[in-house]
Amino acid sequence: MRKLTQTLVLVGLIGSPAIGFAETPPAQMPEKPSVPTLGAIMGASGIEFSGYIDASYTNLSGSGKFIGNVLNDRVFDFEPNSFNLQAIDLTVSKLPTDGFGGLVNLTMGKDADTIAAYGSIDRNRGPAAGVDKMFDVTQAYFHYASGPLMVIAGKYVTLAGAEVIKGPSNPNISRSILFGYAIPFTHSGVRGYYKVNDMVSLIAGVNNGWDALKDTNKQKTVELGISLTPTQSFSLAAQGYSGKEQITNYPLSTTQGTRDLLDVVATFNATDKLTFILNYDAGSQKNATLINGTVGTAKWDGWAGYANYQINDKWRMSLRGETFNDKDGYRTVVEPGKTVGQKWNEATLTLAYMPVKEVELRAEVRADRSDQMTFLKSDGTTTKTQNSLGLEAIYKF
Repeated sequence: MRKLTQTLVLVGLIGSPAIGFAETPPAQMPEKPSVPTLGAIMGASGIEFSGYIDASYTNLSGSGKFIGNVLNDRVFDFEPNSFNLQAIDLTVSKLPTDGFGGLVNLTMGKDADTIAAYGSIDRNRGPAAGVDKMFDVTQAYFHYASGPLMVIAGKYVTLAGAEVIKGPSNPNISRSILFGYAIPFTHSGVRGYYKVNDMVSLIAGVNNGWDALKDTNKQKTVELGISLTPTQSFSLAAQGYSGKEQITNYPLSTTQGTRDLLDVVATFNATDKLTFILNYDAGSQKNATLINGTVGTAKWDGWAGYANYQINDKWRMSLRGETFNDKDGYRTVVEPGKTVGQKWNEATLTLAYMPVKEVELRAEVRADRSDQMTFLKSDGTTTKTQNSLGLEAIYKF
């Protein structure tokens, strides 16, 4: 009996949570070696990989179409009331300051349908026929650099404009009128950059024309540009394009004429937080059908001004105002077979919030007004005005 009691006491002491031996910390498992990310692997070899996902909600007071119900009256945000995957953007590049390299930029989503170049889709399909493309090789070019000289050859974005295709690089959700209707999106050809000094750079190129992967004629378009940075707070960029283009690409016309464009962008950094930008465009197209039914030189021009203010590390605000004069109705073909000139103004206010550096959330209000009844409403009537609300979420990687 005594032995049994001693045994039970010993078991109780060992099993008791209140009484026991000195605690020994558990052995630490060796840490697993971290797996390098794809970006780190590529970065180690000099290759950069980046991209973003752009999702949005748009609410328009109108239908998003001009009165002919064919041409969109906005660039990317033309859905009257819809959530959209605007873009999944992927860019892989190796662009050394000395030697050979290249860049490939792919766009998937609604934006790809708008920027698709002639020759990348069947001209009987695509945006003009209401068929979404949803995929675009936006840029793909060979790169060579040596000293002050850099040359690229392939497909690349235009020099013109204060705004660009990539959503995160713009201050607003919606694109400007000038971005969508005054200038091209991309070119295919050869372009050279020469850095004269820290203040002056020169640019020259030869390409297939406006938004043309393959040329629509035997003529080429010449581009010339200059970039000036006289001070740290002020920069000026000017570029010009000139070459013969088909009057229309969708459908491809049999008539062509010289198309010219002058684009100027001035940027002034008033403070570390406040920046002003002014963009001017003037273009012309020969052999176009004018309002009076005759054939002549159609002209268009416009101004866009921006005030961008960085409130703090997380919040920023952007105000844009612009006017576009398509007096011959060539760039905003509001009704097929009928030429209607218009003067189109808009004002946009955008508020953006970055909870983390990879994410940006935006909200925007915009008001458009034309001097003509060119905006088509959902009920089929026409109006001079269109208002909109936009929401956007961007994730960058």
